[in-house]
Amino acid sequence: MSAIQRIALVLTIVGAINWGLIGFFQFDLVASIFGGQGAAISRIIYGLVGIAGLINLGLLFKPTAEVVRDPEPRSTR
Repeated sequence: MSAIQRIALVLTIVGAINWGLIGFFQFDLVASIFGGQGAAISRIIYGLVGIAGLINLGLLFKPTAEVVRDPEPRSTR
């Protein structure tokens, strides 16, 4: 997994936690930290989380790598 994919995954997790807080407690953590939903930095965070979700959408359809085991070495006796 590349660095950008890891960053996207972290941002997606942040977004999921924020949505969970909104759904269960009607509390928007991003808005409360950065000065409301209309604040420029909050909108940037929301935008980055959205882009991260799109990046992770690509990971959803990426084929899984098959594990290839090296054959056991033969002893030379």
